[in-house]
Amino acid sequence: MSEFTNPDIGLDSTTPTGGFNFENVHRNALIESQLQKASSTSKNNITPLATKTGTTIVGLVYKNGIVLGADTRSTNDTTVADKNCEKIHYIAPNIYCCGAGTAADTEKTTELISSQMELLRMNTGDGQSRVVTACTMLKRMLFRYQGYVSAALVLGGCDVNGPHLYQIYPHGSTGKLPFTTMGSGSLAAMAVFEEGFKDDLEEEEAVELVKRAILAGIFNDLGSGSNCDTTVIRLDGTVVHGRNCIMPNEVKPLRDSVKRSDVLNMRKGTTAVLKSTFKPRKSGFGVTLADVTVTPMET
Repeated sequence: MSEFTNPDIGLDSTTPTGGFNFENVHRNALIESQLQKASSTSKNNITPLATKTGTTIVGLVYKNGIVLGADTRSTNDTTVADKNCEKIHYIAPNIYCCGAGTAADTEKTTELISSQMELLRMNTGDGQSRVVTACTMLKRMLFRYQGYVSAALVLGGCDVNGPHLYQIYPHGSTGKLPFTTMGSGSLAAMAVFEEGFKDDLEEEEAVELVKRAILAGIFNDLGSGSNCDTTVIRLDGTVVHGRNCIMPNEVKPLRDSVKRSDVLNMRKGTTAVLKSTFKPRKSGFGVTLADVTVTPMET
């Protein structure tokens, strides 16, 4: 008989000061069962679900560098909050990062790590930043907050050790991969990558593959949409930004093609003016410079 079945073995009245704590396991199971029963009997009681954030971000390693890609739709629940936001963030001159999740979390997280990377470069002789250093800083910060900072990242860059691509989850786990996708449209984008990726891609082939992957997310995921952004980071240190390189949902040509009927245009004089009066301002009213009192500022 073990201590799990014999109540007389292993009794300790003191609360453990360390280790794992499972005191809420039975409570959580009870709450979940009650919510499921309530949701089956009443439409007003629904089991809470995780919030879905819409984005498609991708990255891949090609022959001479890294290509990152992202869509430009920002959503607030079921509402499109921004049609042309930027999801590819600056970390260092040779490192960029795509962000999915809460917009404020991704922007401020990348800004903070970018500042720390710059200070590190200044303290170490102003040399080139290492991609693994940025990855370590990001994963340590996200792990510290246990997933409450909703930032799912695709980190890419080139340094003296070659091109590097990392995926970073909000809880701090990371993986180094030749190609990766994240966000709600990641499954559609991954299907394109698994079909078209191969080792030692040329730059043009890599950029086109990234564009196809982002378009797959735009057209097959409701949380992703609008335009396609790309960033190419080369081994020689140059960076090429493709802001709005593809605009599949541009509405201006469609609006220009629509011929508005001239009947709907209201010409001058359509509404008759029955009466018009003009009353000049009476003297003594209003504010002039003489009415302003100037108080010197204390120094």
